[in-house]
Amino acid sequence: MSTESPVPTSASLVGQEHEVEVGPVAHGGHCVARTAEGRVIFVRHALPGERVVARITEGREDSRYLRADAVDVLTPSRDRVPAPCPFSGPGRCGGCDWQHVKPGAQRRLKGEVLTEQLRTLAGLTPEQAGWDGTVEPAPGDKVAPGEVPAWRTRVQYAVDADGRAGLRRHRSHEVEPIDRCLIAAEGVTELGIERRSWPDMAGLEAVAATGSHDRMVVLTPRPGGRLPLVELDRPVSVLRAEESRGRGGETPVHRVHGRPYVRERADDRTWRVSAGGFWQVHPRAADLLVDAVMRGLTPRRGDSALDLYCGAGLFAGALADRVGEEGGVLGIEASARAVRDARHNLGELPRVRIEHGTVERVLPRTGITEADVVVLDPPRSGAGEQVVRQLTGLGARRIAYVACDPAALARDLAYFRAGGYEPRFLRAFDLFPMTHHLECVAILHRPSRG
Repeated sequence: MSTESPVPTSASLVGQEHEVEVGPVAHGGHCVARTAEGRVIFVRHALPGERVVARITEGREDSRYLRADAVDVLTPSRDRVPAPCPFSGPGRCGGCDWQHVKPGAQRRLKGEVLTEQLRTLAGLTPEQAGWDGTVEPAPGDKVAPGEVPAWRTRVQYAVDADGRAGLRRHRSHEVEPIDRCLIAAEGVTELGIERRSWPDMAGLEAVAATGSHDRMVVLTPRPGGRLPLVELDRPVSVLRAEESRGRGGETPVHRVHGRPYVRERADDRTWRVSAGGFWQVHPRAADLLVDAVMRGLTPRRGDSALDLYCGAGLFAGALADRVGEEGGVLGIEASARAVRDARHNLGELPRVRIEHGTVERVLPRTGITEADVVVLDPPRSGAGEQVVRQLTGLGARRIAYVACDPAALARDLAYFRAGGYEPRFLRAFDLFPMTHHLECVAILHRPSRG
């Protein structure tokens, strides 16, 4: 038995309060401040220029930085509004970062974050990135201060020990029970998830398809838990998900009744998206992004095109329409479930081929040495240096990069620049109102090729 004493740990600072001047916005839904001693604090529920009382929520004496909530606003910003959601605020639901901010100011803050990430990680000014500095709202999302657009077509609920549905608190496994999520799309709200009890459930996801009446609920039971009899306010398909991941890293999902997928409508097509599959959560996002990508790529008849991280095949289908029968499209996707959907969705187009696997492994195996246009829509972590090196070696005329994280986008833009590709233009979209997230489309080219 070891006689060594335990390694001492520094004292927790959680609960301490500091009166601070709030500095600039930072990536992640918080602002930067400093204590009187100069320690960095990332403060939620604050705005640049405010003076607040910040209560420490994470950090110890030896931590590099601290996290805190603004629990008292001493000098408010002109951009502050009362949070419309009764479940928003310090220690409450962690889903929305900017409930307390005017809609136009939310977009401005997101633009400041993108500007800083481009400068720090890619060495680019907005002008060098081809960006005018604006974050565009989706059509119909311009609302007055105090109003909330109901946009989220997929909502993942957690369930507490009493069977109440809610959302996770910020950086916590604790559940905040709610009676309504204001950003949930009407098709989700009308199911009445929050008005039901969910005993034995660890969580559930509600899905309301765009362009069809398809509704789906995916239940995840606790170990040994039994599925309840699901009686909701609208017809709905019900599926059961397992807590543990199966082969290939995907969560196994089993049909209980109804369809194992929903039908989404975008780009003049109907798309089958299976439970657990990826689809944009904003109802206007798919069409908006297809339009931005195709305008930027300008595919030509006969082009050879790649759609990487292709999901259910949205961009592959748009490319196939534009390159025509003389062209060809290769899609690559790591999710076996999404590959099946993509092959189903585009099965009538022989010029489209969908391959299963990670981009970095599959692309070299295809034998493809050149492509005319490329679109990639990687996960939040980005594509990474290896994939970017592979792409810059294909000599594409233009590359469209769809990004949901500004830091990952900026890092990958630096890799592309090292490979000879520069941003031609960039657009930013506010497809996640009330949160710190945004979506970007960057169009890249080799300056000598146009």
